[in-house]
Amino acid sequence: MIFWEIKCLNLQLDFSMKNKVFVVFLYVLSALMGLIFIYSAYTKLYPIEPFELTFVELRLANWYIAPFIARLLISIEFFIGMMLISSFNIRFFSRLAVLILVVFSLYLIIILIQQGNNRNCGCFGEYIIMTPLQALIKNMMMIGLLMVIYFYHKGIVWSKVKYFILLNVLVSLAAPHILNYVELSYSEQYLVNKEDFYPLRLDTLFKYAKIHSPPISLKEGKHIIAFMSLTCPHCKIAAKKIRLMKERNPALPFYFVLNGNEEDLKLFFEDTKSDNVPYCMLLGRPFVYMAGLKLPSIYIVRNDTVINRIDYISLQQEAIEKWLEK
Repeated sequence: MIFWEIKCLNLQLDFSMKNKVFVVFLYVLSALMGLIFIYSAYTKLYPIEPFELTFVELRLANWYIAPFIARLLISIEFFIGMMLISSFNIRFFSRLAVLILVVFSLYLIIILIQQGNNRNCGCFGEYIIMTPLQALIKNMMMIGLLMVIYFYHKGIVWSKVKYFILLNVLVSLAAPHILNYVELSYSEQYLVNKEDFYPLRLDTLFKYAKIHSPPISLKEGKHIIAFMSLTCPHCKIAAKKIRLMKERNPALPFYFVLNGNEEDLKLFFEDTKSDNVPYCMLLGRPFVYMAGLKLPSIYIVRNDTVINRIDYISLQQEAIEKWLEK
């Protein structure tokens, strides 16, 4: 009898120990899911432009609204991540996390159907390159783990949790705008009169260009000439932005001058989808002579003369169109 009671007590202790281990596992799992959401939000911030371009590409926003929508979604990811780590109201926020992942997965399916599996999905910005299919598998795994949290994790009950949620909402909404604020002063970039105009010396381009011969028309009229390296990440972002502008208005006079190994040319266009923009290759010293050391170099050119040099962030379609009309 005593032996039986000891055996039952051992079984109870064993069950209790296993139960505690499982509870700890659920807290760790919830925190891990939260960290993934926060990391995903952070990596989209630097650089944020590819994420902004997604909404323009899907025609969900124009050039001016897209930066705010991008930061709002980053705020939502950060907010959900913080709530999963805290384990407050865990059943509600695990369901919200699943809903967000389902929405992202639908977007990935659309990308797979329309563009195939040969691009970066952008789930972790430019830090971790993932194809849409890889990201879809990752989302399905996260949804499965979040369902475990939903069914088995009791979370933490706290009477003042509403104050924590309010504080989290405020921090989450403010953080993306503090860490990477929206630049609102683009529109006058093309209209500023400068005294330091200088000739672009296109003869160098005509003499040394490879792959394609630059059109003589570059010497006359208005053009936007972008000097880019095939392996430069910021150049690729600029090319994606220019490609979208060209799709929306094929009359925009963009021209690429590319530098790098010819074997990288295919990879560049597979990534940026910018083969709708005419281009040539320029190598070595002639490229550095014309472009300088800071890439991408985007020149606003009129009649063979550079009237402005801007960065790709300041490049705005409506401003270009107004400049062309003048």
